Amino acid sequence: MGSEMNIHPTAIVDPTAELAADVRVGPYSVIGRHVKISAGTVLESHVVVDEWTAIGEKCHIGPGASLGGPPQDHKYQGERSFLIIGNRNEIREFVTIHRATGEENATRIGDDNMIMAYVHIGHNCEIGNSVSMANQVGISGHVVVEDRVVFGGMVGIHQYVRVGKLAMVGGMSKIVQDVPPFMMVDGRPTDVVGLNVLGLRRAGVGASARAGLKQAYRLLYRSDMNLSQAIEAVENEWSRRRSGTTCWRSSTASAPGMGDAGTLPIGRSRGKGSRCLEDDRPPTTDHRRRVRTKQTVWVMPR
Repeated sequence: MGSEMNIHPTAIVDPTAELAADVRVGPYSVIGRHVKISAGTVLESHVVVDEWTAIGEKCHIGPGASLGGPPQDHKYQGERSFLIIGNRNEIREFVTIHRATGEENATRIGDDNMIMAYVHIGHNCEIGNSVSMANQVGISGHVVVEDRVVFGGMVGIHQYVRVGKLAMVGGMSKIVQDVPPFMMVDGRPTDVVGLNVLGLRRAGVGASARAGLKQAYRLLYRSDMNLSQAIEAVENEWSRRRSGTTCWRSSTASAPGMGDAGTLPIGRSRGKGSRCLEDDRPPTTDHRRRVRTKQTVWVMPR
């Protein structure tokens, strides 16, 4: 247990809890059974940390936060489950994060996240690294949020949704379908509105990779093709380029962490004629359609 000098006399710490020597616990906070809190972490006043919660190093927990409470799930029968929080997280006032449903399962929060006031993260969620959530974001159970995602305030996310890396979600959006990586989405219902260029720059993604992602965005969301046709066109052009017979404006490039599967073509030849696709035409917005793939639902303006 941490030094008694760092624990306010009004705080309640269960004897089974393990606190590093320099952990600070503020007034009226409650630390439950089998909790582990690592070095340099600070809990302000009235924080509740329930059983089987682990908090990493140098986290700051704001007043009134409730971490590791039982899941709001009818399937939960009191089985042992966990909340695991990484290092250097800023968790602000009155945030609630629940542990998982299912024996030995865990809700997981990565490193270096900013979780602002009144955010709720439900059971069995997996939050990546360097994620920013503005006030009153609500995330339902079993949601996966990849690295460096930015959420505007008061966003609601349906259960089992995946939000791709470096995506940006506009405030007050209603997310009921998977959000593709690197894109900006907004609205009710949510639409893909552009490429997250600023986020890509901040992440160190080079100009050539951003150009490739921009062209992929145009193919997927600003062409007359549905998603299956766009993917087929990309694959065909990639095959032709490898054989040296295609018409390309520049070479392909991939963003960091994307690997071979993330390599995206810069341009493609039209199905008719021989010119390369610049596709600077203004998008038409008369109709919208949603195309479901095996794993992801993509929102496509037409």
